[in-house]
Amino acid sequence: MLKSDSWIREMSIKNKMIYPFVDGLRARGNISYGLSSYGYDIRVSNEYKVFTNVHNTIIDPKSFDPKSFVDIKAPYCVIPPNSFALASSVEYFRIPRSVLGLCIGKSTYARCGIVVNITPLEAEWEGHLTIEISNTTPIPAKIYSNEGIAQLIFLESDNICEISYKDRKGKYQAQRGVTLPKILKA
Repeated sequence: MLKSDSWIREMSIKNKMIYPFVDGLRARGNISYGLSSYGYDIRVSNEYKVFTNVHNTIIDPKSFDPKSFVDIKAPYCVIPPNSFALASSVEYFRIPRSVLGLCIGKSTYARCGIVVNITPLEAEWEGHLTIEISNTTPIPAKIYSNEGIAQLIFLESDNICEISYKDRKGKYQAQRGVTLPKILKA
């Protein structure tokens, strides 16, 4: 079942499901963030990893080279044309065992050719979200730190899962800040 603002508020205040939690949408002069009717608009932090080809590296998820990125810490980030950046959410999440979180890009950025991808927030996962931001346009795109970047919706199952993300010791459990790809050793 899709969860409403009252449920999100209660879970965030009582159980720190979202921390820090902003009750209601903050929109004046900003790209909106905070609690909405059936979701929560998350903010992007001020730390980014922007893809670069300066070092002629290859993107390989099994052997990731950190030289593929340039680190930026600023009130905004300019993503080059047809390029990509990683960032982190301002908020830290603690997902209940019976819940799945899904991320949807904000229409303000989508109308500018900015695509946001976050994989599902699994049952009992916790941490800062690593946010993948793609600039699909042929011109540079500006992303504003500490403002809205995407919306999360929460779905609760009527059955508790047998094995949660925490139970299986997921490799991204309790991540902080921008987290690069990881492959578990055999």
